[in-house]
Amino acid sequence: MFASQSAFVSTYPAQSVPSGTALLKRGVAAGVAVFIESGRVVLGVASAADLALTDGDADAAQAMEHQFGVVEGPAWLEANAAVLDLPSAVDAVAETTVVLRRVPLDAFRASLNGSTLAALAILNDVARAHRQQIELAVSRLSKDAEARCAEWLLRHAESTDKGVCSVKLQQRKRLIAAQLGIAPETLSRVLRHLRERSLISGSGRIVNLVDPGGLRSLAGV
Repeated sequence: MFASQSAFVSTYPAQSVPSGTALLKRGVAAGVAVFIESGRVVLGVASAADLALTDGDADAAQAMEHQFGVVEGPAWLEANAAVLDLPSAVDAVAETTVVLRRVPLDAFRASLNGSTLAALAILNDVARAHRQQIELAVSRLSKDAEARCAEWLLRHAESTDKGVCSVKLQQRKRLIAAQLGIAPETLSRVLRHLRERSLISGSGRIVNLVDPGGLRSLAGV
């Protein structure tokens, strides 16, 4: 697709949307791949919980509470979500008037089929790595230390033959804390609190997830 990107996206109608328009919402599948032809879009975590997706003709007045990136056309918006067929990991709001084209997700993904298997594998690896970086950035911005720690434990949990979910801490706590954007002392305190609340158990290198449902609720996932 990328060799003939202009020809591909030009088959879909161009739309002009005003600044302030919400283009993507975190956790919501857009169902389309959005190509920004011109203009500037802010990525981050919106301050309003009810930030609404629009069809490009409504003004979303909510400002970003936390901004960590911008996309300026010509460029794909949140391409990793389209490649991996996942909901958006960020809120996206037009900072200026934006001209965009919405490509149905099925057509976008079908357009990738002309690539070699090696190219597709690389594309998916890059998309996954980018997605993980975005999710980590969003987690640091929008969640407190306990929620971040709970999310990290859930992501790294493995089930044993006996059906027990546990996490083997293969890194030093200071490295795990750095991933979470907190101090090592804070990580130790959070783990202690989670044990006191009977969400986890164990000490040393093995952490057992006693209440995965409670951890998911805490993490907001």
